[in-house]
Amino acid sequence: MRRISATALFAAAVLAGGVAMAQGMGGSPAPYRPGPHNITLPSDWETRFIRFATVDKAERKIIRHLYVNPEAFAAARPGQPLPDGTLIIMADTRARLGADGTPLRDHSGRLIPEPGWIALGVQEKRPGWGEGYPPEKRNGTWEYARFLGDGRRNDASVEACFTCHIQTRAGQDFAFDFWDYVQKRQ
Repeated sequence: MRRISATALFAAAVLAGGVAMAQGMGGSPAPYRPGPHNITLPSDWETRFIRFATVDKAERKIIRHLYVNPEAFAAARPGQPLPDGTLIIMADTRARLGADGTPLRDHSGRLIPEPGWIALGVQEKRPGWGEGYPPEKRNGTWEYARFLGDGRRNDASVEACFTCHIQTRAGQDFAFDFWDYVQKRQ
């Protein structure tokens, strides 16, 4: 007959207690509460996500780079709602300015970016998200969050995101450039 050490018995008891506690708590994540806290900025987004568009915003002196997670990029189909799990990142950089304060352009007429992000806007779609918002605010199953250029959460309001997306893009699954990109891709 095998002898079991006191350490092994203690480890088994701790493990069993943890499992029982998780089951007693439902063993599942906390219920959904609306808000930007639901979105986590992936640490690898800059290397793993696909940049599908770049938009010059000369009037704001910024360049907006748009990224989407590769799973959503592969699964999105024209004429269909964007797939659950879609995560779109809008990463802004400053445009390089001339001595007179106007944005400089490259040989193709595009704004020249300064290094580094200044702001990140994130839009994510998950089943059940959006519940709890009133109809005049609800954007399907999308949530929005803001982050600083270094990836730290920006607790500034995301109300403008909801307002703009519901007023102008309800028929396009509340998404702008990625929806348009998917409709046109071959």
